[in-house]
Amino acid sequence: MKTPIFTGSCTAMVTPYSSKDGSIDYERMDALLEMQVRGGTAAVVICGTTGENATQPIPEHEKLVEHCIEAVNGRMKVIAGVGSNDSNSALGMAKSAKAAGADGILMVTPYYNKSTQRGLVQHFSYVADRVDIPMILYNVPSRTGIGIALDTYIELAKHPNINGVKEASADFSLFGLTRAHCGDDLHIWSGNDDNTVPMMALGAKGVISVASNIVPEVISDMCAKALAGDFAAASAIYFRYAELMSKLFIETNPIPVKTALNLMGLNVGVFRLPLVDMAPANLEKLKKAMADVGLPVA
Repeated sequence: MKTPIFTGSCTAMVTPYSSKDGSIDYERMDALLEMQVRGGTAAVVICGTTGENATQPIPEHEKLVEHCIEAVNGRMKVIAGVGSNDSNSALGMAKSAKAAGADGILMVTPYYNKSTQRGLVQHFSYVADRVDIPMILYNVPSRTGIGIALDTYIELAKHPNINGVKEASADFSLFGLTRAHCGDDLHIWSGNDDNTVPMMALGAKGVISVASNIVPEVISDMCAKALAGDFAAASAIYFRYAELMSKLFIETNPIPVKTALNLMGLNVGVFRLPLVDMAPANLEKLKKAMADVGLPVA
């Protein structure tokens, strides 16, 4: 039985980029982190998918992780994204995160290479064997082209450094079987905001959330009620924000959520190519969903 890195709401943080030159806006990043602290967020993921890590050179990635750990100063858990389709690159980022004082690492399945399940076991174990830091696996086959199978979860759950998984496959059968076979040897967090309440009803520890970038107190409260067993109250929160959660994925994440933050006046700047601004029709749908829950729309 393992202790989860966190319980409740974890925000998959956006990375603010300067509109002038596309560099990281560290002052704005600090403001976003303070917003999460005020909202009751339990943990943050830095340099994950929502943070546009695929376009960050490794030195920039490592500097941002170190900066955020210092800025948070123990007030929330900090988890560093270290996903790569190169096991050695993932190992290097994991070692850097450990040295910087991260509380854990998040490691996605290797994209494009399309590993076998045996390869997945070796890929994750290669890092977990060499860095003594809790690892969260990340299963998101819609992005990577490969999912983690039940037998692979069962095998990886045996590793003392593999703490759990961000499960974003939306496969509730896989989730249920994994819980049944692995129990608290492999903690599970929802990887999709709209799956959080039903997954927590079956034992998930919380969510690694996109929506909490803009409504951290809402997602924190929803998770707290679910952890307390009040699923009627947690469901009521979800139903109020269901349309917004949906519209945050009307285009590829993080395009809608960064757009929403900019509409709220939080000025997270530009995207890095190949991500681009939202299509006008989708932008109007996002604005409506935001206005419907009382969020400011510039």
